Amino acid sequence: MILPLQTTFRNVDASPAVAARVREEAKKLEKYFDHITSCHVIVEAPHRHHLHGKLFHIRIELRVPGKELVVAHEPALMREEQSVSHKHLEVEGPHKNLYVAIRDAFKAMRRQLQDYVHCLRREVKIHHPALKEERKTLMDS
Repeated sequence: MILPLQTTFRNVDASPAVAARVREEAKKLEKYFDHITSCHVIVEAPHRHHLHGKLFHIRIELRVPGKELVVAHEPALMREEQSVSHKHLEVEGPHKNLYVAIRDAFKAMRRQLQDYVHCLRREVKIHHPALKEERKTLMDS
């Protein structure tokens, strides 16, 4: 199945290389579940961080039967209380590189998709004894 993919660029120049990387990462998701109905990826560099270098936000909205999985991969700034000057308000390394941010966002989406597939296959561990009995009853019927 060919994954229906839409890529949106906000405050970032649309790049064929970035779009190709997004397409490549999205194609990998089909290995885990081949009934994906759509994938929308938003690549964004917000305006407010001009003084601290480019920070990239990646949002992935993946639709599968009965559910929408969302990853909003945003950089985490260190807290002001931890630093004496504003110069130390740096983004943790990976989010300064667009390609690394895309890779990390798709890695998070892959984990969500794997969890979804495990739930569909009823491979989820149940730790509560009453739930185990209920599950056994359902499987026997």
